[in-house]
Amino acid sequence: MWGAWFGGNGGQKRKDAPKKAILDLRQQLDMLQKRERHLENQMSKQDEIARENVTTNKTAARNALKRKKQHEHSLEQTNGQISMLEQQIYSIESANINQETLVAMKNAGAAMKQIHGKMTMEDVDTTMEQLREQHELTQEIGNAITSMPITEPIDEDELEADLAALEQENLDEKMLGTGTVPVADSLNRLPKAANGELKGKSKAPVEEEDEEEELRKLQAEMAM
Repeated sequence: MWGAWFGGNGGQKRKDAPKKAILDLRQQLDMLQKRERHLENQMSKQDEIARENVTTNKTAARNALKRKKQHEHSLEQTNGQISMLEQQIYSIESANINQETLVAMKNAGAAMKQIHGKMTMEDVDTTMEQLREQHELTQEIGNAITSMPITEPIDEDELEADLAALEQENLDEKMLGTGTVPVADSLNRLPKAANGELKGKSKAPVEEEDEEEELRKLQAEMAM
């Protein structure tokens, strides 16, 4: 049975049979359509003859109408045959499409059966479970790699101090560029007494006396 459908000379003949039948029907249909056009032309010609002789030669006019009627009868038969052939062509084409569709479906079923082989749902479940396990393992490995620090942790306090120093350095450079001394530098450059806490004017004479005493000691050393 399968050899008749899918292989061998018998299968090829069976496959070509619908095509040959459709080809023969189309040739016959073409011939009938030509006959249809010929009969229509003859009917028009006989109608003209009848009109030309209706008043002068009634016998000729009657014979022309008679031939027209015969052509009409033949045309009706021809139209019926044309309709029948068109229906046959449509039926064979539909049957051929149905057959080819069925064969394609059978081939697909056989191919799927061969692909699946001895595969069972248990095998599918086992495979999917293994895939899930491997996927989970991959995620765990990735999380472990990304969570382990490679370098020593950075001291945030030291980082903030470095940042503050850079900001102060940048500010100092801007001030020097404009000729303005930063407040912090001005304070650092003042004498310690001015930079410290002022407790009154009592310290000034004491410092002056100390300076004079040092000056006298220096003069005495130079005189020696």
